[in-house]
Amino acid sequence: MPNGPVIRRTLADKVAPPHTAVLLIDMVNDLVDPAGKAALRAARPIEFARAAIGPQQRLLRAARAAGVRVVYVNHTTLPDRAGASGPWLAARERATYSVEDLCLAGSWGAQVIDELAPEPGDLTVGKFRYSGFAGTNLDLLLRSAGVETVICAGVSTNACVEATAREAFSHDYYVIYPRDACASWDPALHEATLATAAHRYATVAPVAEIAASWSR
Repeated sequence: MPNGPVIRRTLADKVAPPHTAVLLIDMVNDLVDPAGKAALRAARPIEFARAAIGPQQRLLRAARAAGVRVVYVNHTTLPDRAGASGPWLAARERATYSVEDLCLAGSWGAQVIDELAPEPGDLTVGKFRYSGFAGTNLDLLLRSAGVETVICAGVSTNACVEATAREAFSHDYYVIYPRDACASWDPALHEATLATAAHRYATVAPVAEIAASWSR
């Protein structure tokens, strides 16, 4: 009989460096910097996102040291509503800050914050919806590199991180949420998202546990 698919059951097996990538989602100036539009225009409580920066730095440092791929997945808005749709614009309006120039391509607001700046060898994917897979080449980049597992970090846990993680699972990737390297404007939604993910489709673990599996 032919061999069936490989089933990876332990965290260490799932995040083994040869087949793992870290996706850092939406840690850009407009969304998490105090001078960005989320803080200034919408008065979003960005302290939760800021608190995740330290764990994210530790996650990226451990990943790079272990040879794990790092992919930045960044929210991007094109000028003149290019690529937008009615449903998408309506959703952005509910977020209370500007649809037109949030994370505008080429602007300071669309750049990754200095504390988490990409390093040589890292990849960057611009996304135009909540999910990093919708209309992008993310799946192509991951599959061509032999990736089986994605570690989804960033903001916000219950929106873009969750949308990307769920679609990753539907694309047959193992999904890991690093609990302390994800954040939401609403802590209750953060916890609810992680609880649902752990129950149905993902592994939830702190950065320290993930990093420890790479140092064994």
